Amino acid sequence: MDHLPLKTTDSVRVRYAPSPTGPLHVGGARTALFNYLFARKNNGTFILRIEDTDPERSDQKWEKDLLDSLKWLGILWDEGPAISDSNEKSHTYIGDYGPYRQSERKDIYEKYLKKLYDEGFLYWCFCTKEELEAQRQDQIARGEPPRYIGRCRNLSPEEQEKLRKEGRKGVLRFKVPEKIIKVNDIIRGELEFDTSLLGDIVVARDFSAPLYNLAVVIDDFEMKVNYVIRGEDHISNTPKQILFQKALGFPRPKYAHLPLILGPDRSKLSKRHGTVRVQGYKEEGYLPEALVNFMALLGWNPGTNEEIFSMEELIEKFSLERIQKGGAIFNIERLNWMNGYYIRRTPLAELTEKCIPYLIKNKMLKIKNDKYEIVETGEIVDFNYLKNIIALFQERLKKLSEISEFTDFFFKDKIEYDKNLLLWKEMQEKDVQKNLKKCYKTLKNIKETEWQRERIKEELLKEAEKLVDRGYLLWPLRIALTGKKASPPPFEIAEILGKEKTLKRIEDAIQKI
Repeated sequence: MDHLPLKTTDSVRVRYAPSPTGPLHVGGARTALFNYLFARKNNGTFILRIEDTDPERSDQKWEKDLLDSLKWLGILWDEGPAISDSNEKSHTYIGDYGPYRQSERKDIYEKYLKKLYDEGFLYWCFCTKEELEAQRQDQIARGEPPRYIGRCRNLSPEEQEKLRKEGRKGVLRFKVPEKIIKVNDIIRGELEFDTSLLGDIVVARDFSAPLYNLAVVIDDFEMKVNYVIRGEDHISNTPKQILFQKALGFPRPKYAHLPLILGPDRSKLSKRHGTVRVQGYKEEGYLPEALVNFMALLGWNPGTNEEIFSMEELIEKFSLERIQKGGAIFNIERLNWMNGYYIRRTPLAELTEKCIPYLIKNKMLKIKNDKYEIVETGEIVDFNYLKNIIALFQERLKKLSEISEFTDFFFKDKIEYDKNLLLWKEMQEKDVQKNLKKCYKTLKNIKETEWQRERIKEELLKEAEKLVDRGYLLWPLRIALTGKKASPPPFEIAEILGKEKTLKRIEDAIQKI
C-alpha cells in the first residue's frame, strides 16, 4: 500500500494554516470557515497553525490581522495561538501539539530532515540559479516539462566538499521515485499524478529550515491532522506531500480541494474586483454574520433554495460532498442584499451602537464628556435621538458605512442643494413658494406638545389632498428638510428635527426660491 489508512475511529482533526504575509482575504477566510464547519459538524477539532517560515515576508501585523479577522467572524479555533488583545505576539498556545507557529518548530523539523537524509531520501544539491535556468530553458525548447534532472543526486562526499570550498551553497533535495499516485479527493473524486514529471524536489535550505511542502507534512502528522481542506491551487502540492508522507511512514490524511473564488468576469478574485480583505468588509460596515453566510455559499449549497443561515444552521447542514468543483462567483450585489437582511434583523439599539462610529469618523458627531455632540452645531443629543434617526434608515441600509450619507442633513445647521430640486413635475417657482408657505403655516400651528409624526402627517395631508397631486406640497417639503431626492417621509423627518429646525429649513427654502 502507498499509505497507512486512517482508522475509522479517529476523531476529525482539521487545520487552517495561513502565512502571515498579508491581510486575510475572503478566499482564506472561506477556507477557514469550511474547516471550522466540518470540525464542528463532526464534533472534531479545528486547529489554527501559523506558517511563518519565511521571515522576510512574515509580519506580526498580518498575524494580528488574521487573528482579529477570524475572531470577528466567529471562526474560533480549538488549538493554536491564544487570543490576545495586545499588539505583541503571544507565545501562549491552546492545545497539546504546539508550538503552533512554524518558526518555533525548528527542532521538530530537524529531527525528521535528518531521518530522511540518513535513510537516503535526501541529498545535497549545489546547482546554481544560472545552471538551473539553463536546464529549464533547454527542456522547454525540446518540448519537455521543466524539472530537475538529478545531476547532484550521486555526488560523492569528496565532490560535495569541493563544491562547498568553492563557495557554493547547497539545498536539500528529495529523490522522487517515478510512479503514479492516486488520490480520492472528497470533492473532485479520483485524482492521478505522474511523479516522473516532478523531478527531484527541493525540501529545505538546511536541516532546520524545511520549505512549505515538507513542513506541512511534518506539522500535520505531529498535530494528528487527518483531513486537509484547502483551495484547489494546492492540488499540485498533493503528490509531493504524499511522497514525503510515505518516506516518513506517516498516514495519509483525506483531501478535499475547494473551488477558487472568481470575480464577475470569471477570473480569480483579486483587488481589481474591489475589496477582498476581511477587515475591509468590516470597515465598510458589513456584519460578520452576513459575510459568513455569504462565504458559506461560495461553492457550497445545502441542496435547497434557502439562502439565510446562522452559524449554527450552517454547522448542522454542512457537508464536503455538497461543495461544487467549479469556481464560485463572488457577487457583491448578493452580499449587499444579505447584509441588508441582517441589518434589518439587528435590534435598533445595537444597530445604533454599530452606526455611531461611522458618524464620528465622518466628523458629524463626537463624544464630549460622555455625551454626543453634533460637530457642526454644537448641539448635545442623547442616544435616543440617534436611535430615532437610525430607525428611519434601517430598512434601506445595505452596509453601515452608508449611514453618514443617508443622515447627514440631521447633523447640519443649514443644508445645501440646487433650488431646482424643489420643483415637482411642471411646477413653477411661484407655486413652490406658495406651497412651502402653506407648509410653514400648517406646521407652525401645531403645538410643541403635539409635535409627533402622526399629527404632522394628519395636518399636512389635509392640505395636500386639496391639490391635484400630493407631491405639489410634499415634494418641496421633503427637499427643504433634507436636500435629497430620496429620503424617509417628511413627517418622520420633521418629528426628529423638531419644530424650530423644521420651520427654519422651510424658511430657507422659501428664500432660496
